[in-house]
Amino acid sequence: ISDVNDNAPFFDKSSYEASVQENNTPGLSIFTVKARDADFNQNARVSYILEDSSVNGVPVSSLVSVSADSGVIHSIRSFDYEQIKDFQFRVKAQDGGSPPLSSNVSVKIIIQDQNDNAPQVLYPVQSGASVVAEIVPRSADVGYLVTKVVAVDVDSGQNAWLSYKLQKATDRALFEVGLQNGEIRTVRQVTDKDVVKQRLTVVVEDNGQPSRSATVNVNVAVADSFPEVLSEFTDFAQDKDYNDNLTFYLVLALAVVSFLFIVSIIAILSVKCYRWRRERMFFKSGANLPVIPYYPPLYADVGGTGTLQHVYNYEVCRTTDSRKSDLKYGRPCSESIISLDTSGTQTLTLAQRGKQISEGFDDQ
Repeated sequence: ISDVNDNAPFFDKSSYEASVQENNTPGLSIFTVKARDADFNQNARVSYILEDSSVNGVPVSSLVSVSADSGVIHSIRSFDYEQIKDFQFRVKAQDGGSPPLSSNVSVKIIIQDQNDNAPQVLYPVQSGASVVAEIVPRSADVGYLVTKVVAVDVDSGQNAWLSYKLQKATDRALFEVGLQNGEIRTVRQVTDKDVVKQRLTVVVEDNGQPSRSATVNVNVAVADSFPEVLSEFTDFAQDKDYNDNLTFYLVLALAVVSFLFIVSIIAILSVKCYRWRRERMFFKSGANLPVIPYYPPLYADVGGTGTLQHVYNYEVCRTTDSRKSDLKYGRPCSESIISLDTSGTQTLTLAQRGKQISEGFDDQ
């Protein structure tokens, strides 16, 4: 009897539900769906397909994937409990017959919360531009409600349970903070000896593992009149601004002085290097200058004219490069002098100069 594909795949359960911790690693295997087919061979081969749907406007295919062969569901990205707490989708099981038969099942994924958010203080508002103070009259009795610290935690369950503790205070014997409600109350009667400006630091801590916390500063003014409070805390704010400005200008001055010092050092080193190179070049060029001997003057005598003898004396100063060029000299033109150069100038080549010099030595 040959098999006919007359049985659709069926899942072990009518619906599936699984949970996964938030901040999971992308690609994490969440769980597996399983379907069976009563047919034989190719007709019983089941493949799994993730049906198209959306979760809060996001395609479900961007959240999870399904292995076509094994039915293992993997996470595509890391989940955030504060953004999405759970979502549903459908998986289709399809056999390999012709025509193929299929069935589907609903799957629900529940995101479990982790303590990944610290408490947020809503009141009193922390502002660096101004100082907010709660006023306590000096006639306040024991248990007087000064203010209340309000905080929230976006986590859930015990991760969102908050407790309040007084970390430090100007006078710890004067105030206390409610452990569960964050209320700040007086512990004793206020006296005239208590200072006007009181500063409290309250820690807000959640119940997660590990726990996270936030701190808030509360300014309290022990006074009966508003002008007294205003003068005290205005001076406090001005002193803080003055200290901040003083620190800024000190840092700026230190930076400018350091910059000028570095520039001065660079300038001094540059000048010294320039002078050293100049002296070194001067020394090398002086060592290569040729020694120019002094030759006695040559006299030209024109006999029978009755004129005086004229002396031609040439002093030559040369540099290192002048040895490679010809020497030009000028000779005055006069009626009493025999001039072989009508232009008044004559050029001696290097060979002629050497010849004249040798003739001068021979004449001597």
